[in-house]
Amino acid sequence: MQAYVAIGSNYEFKLSEAVLVYRSGSQAAFASPHRVKQVDEGVPYLAPGEPLTTAFVRTLAQGLGAHVKPEIFSENILARTPDLLVWWSRPQQRVMFFGGTDQEARRINGLAFPHPALIFKVLGKDLSVRAMATTSRPEAATALKTAPYWNTDSRGLVCAGSMRAPESSDVASIPAWEAAYFQSEFTHAAGAVRLTSHPDRFVGLWTTLAGRKRFPIQYLTDAGETLQEFVARGSER
Repeated sequence: MQAYVAIGSNYEFKLSEAVLVYRSGSQAAFASPHRVKQVDEGVPYLAPGEPLTTAFVRTLAQGLGAHVKPEIFSENILARTPDLLVWWSRPQQRVMFFGGTDQEARRINGLAFPHPALIFKVLGKDLSVRAMATTSRPEAATALKTAPYWNTDSRGLVCAGSMRAPESSDVASIPAWEAAYFQSEFTHAAGAVRLTSHPDRFVGLWTTLAGRKRFPIQYLTDAGETLQEFVARGSER
């Protein structure tokens, strides 16, 4: 495995501290920070360990980028960590763009369609989308539906394709993430996923919805997970 660190500016880094982690089996563990010392041009060595303090952990986390600036949460925010942002949007009209080789889909390219309530999750740089059959703010136990869109797989993970994802994933970037998703072209089914129960399948569904006012939620398929499971999946990495 190769790992890369993007600093963004020119800095000179010197080894100054090390953290040693001690484990007993798979359960108990503790850590101790050690200062790195060096005599003249000799090999660096570790000084005796010190008690691990909250201030040290906080400083280390901020240095690694695990810092969330204070933000005012609106009603649509469902979950937030340094790496994760989850929100929901109410049913609304959105324009969709269709690419690829399907000529029937190309005929409805650039038209406005009604959409169900949606849940978006940004984890790192990955965007995932689920749908809801309800129109109110979801709870942890709310059962989710499959997002009825090409380029989105059975897990809700979006194949970026032509999507230009925002650089940030803070609360202020939410409109940019939604715009990036719907302003990109939907081109193909991403894996073995049943996007809709409509008798004429995906293209038939959206062909009948062009210019309509409301999305028919009876054509949504079950995603097989709750909001709690959707939020937690992958966030432990």
